[in-house]
Amino acid sequence: MTVHHTIEIEDCGSTFRCPESEGLLQAMERQGRRAIPVGCRNGGCGRCLVRVTQGAFRTGPMSCRHVPPGQCAGGLALACRIYPQSDLKVRLACEMDREAAKQERPQGQNGR
Repeated sequence: MTVHHTIEIEDCGSTFRCPESEGLLQAMERQGRRAIPVGCRNGGCGRCLVRVTQGAFRTGPMSCRHVPPGQCAGGLALACRIYPQSDLKVRLACEMDREAAKQERPQGQNGR
């Protein structure tokens, strides 16, 4: 039996269901929602950067350029690589989130 979780995008109040086995961005698109910007869908471009403010999740591989290792523990992740483990609340990454990720990026790291 597939376990589904409720995802709430705090910026606009949009909610949708996402199975644990599907990426948050993919589930959003499949249901015709447009709350999170879409880019490469592959963890490399950083366009779908969000901050999880509540709930448990796991991630797939992401570009260190957009999400340095220390930032993921604080909830910063790419929506295309977030797999919910519980109901989640997320918000779109703000400029401060992007700057913090940029400053924490390891020297010479510009890819995965």
